[in-house]
Amino acid sequence: MKKVLIAEDESAIREIIGITLRRAGYEVTEACDGQQALDLYAEKDGEFDVVLLDIMMPNVDGLEVCKRLRSVSGTVGIIMLTAKTQEMDKVSGLLMGADDYITKPFSPSELMARVDSVYRRVALNNQNTAQPSRIDKITLEPFELNLRNRTLYKNGVQIELTQVEFQIIEFFFTNAGKALSRTDILKEVWGESYFGDEKVVDVNIRRLRMKIEDEPSIPKHLVTVWGMGYKWL
Repeated sequence: MKKVLIAEDESAIREIIGITLRRAGYEVTEACDGQQALDLYAEKDGEFDVVLLDIMMPNVDGLEVCKRLRSVSGTVGIIMLTAKTQEMDKVSGLLMGADDYITKPFSPSELMARVDSVYRRVALNNQNTAQPSRIDKITLEPFELNLRNRTLYKNGVQIELTQVEFQIIEFFFTNAGKALSRTDILKEVWGESYFGDEKVVDVNIRRLRMKIEDEPSIPKHLVTVWGMGYKWL
């Protein structure tokens, strides 16, 4: 069963989301605030595929919940629910490890497209972990990407990555030296059906640079190709 945790303090919105997801075959658990979401996640030992988090919640807000969940799991899919006026919060959520965001108000079809997209990525990650690639490692000094364990090392030291970050790095490593457009990256990582904002790519690149570059503001490995996208050197 595909399992989703919804954390939304507005009961009407939470109910609509729950009904929509249940009709699509998801098993839904609901939380009315951030603290309850954290408690439920711990109570069920993190057995969720996707978590939907409203940013503005009492007790513990969605950004903090995202940060805490990501600190214990790099594989759970996290989608932030934001208002149109929360532009900086969208970026903050992605920087804290969210996979995507949905802007309120949203239609049931958009909700399902985003949740299905994140769920497919989680399922693919689990499948790839269970059935490793024929190629165990890709080495691009000083980095080593282990496809069997789905880990990245720099000078022998492991760099913690979310599933999205790993997929982005894997895409670059298998296309080293080739300029990849934002559209290329979106299709590879978020899927052909993704119709969200391309800025999700830029924020994830920024987050990756903070992890892999000695000087993130002057990247030497994950560089920008102006007017095109990005390239791994």
